[in-house]
Amino acid sequence: MIARRKFIQLSAVAAASCLVQAGREAQAQDLPQLSTDDPMANAMKYTHDSSTVAAAARANPAPDQSCANCALVQGNDGDAWRPCQIFPGKAVAAAGWCSVWAPKA
Repeated sequence: MIARRKFIQLSAVAAASCLVQAGREAQAQDLPQLSTDDPMANAMKYTHDSSTVAAAARANPAPDQSCANCALVQGNDGDAWRPCQIFPGKAVAAAGWCSVWAPKA
């Protein structure tokens, strides 16, 4: 026979485990797209189109800088929107750019 307190504890654990999907990573399609009006996006000079950024405005000048080839962007190559470490919980455009751009190793 299970004591009432133990039963309640086990029930709570079972209920919580039903809500958690173990091993599931957030996908870009699950995330809201980063808006250029977002305060953090403004602070990082984020844009959806890297071709609109003048080379002189880039601290690390390279002609082909975009979120798609940034070391901080995660996700799959070819995806139009991907998660980024700089903007947690948001997806950035692969064609985008921000001032924190860093080349992939």
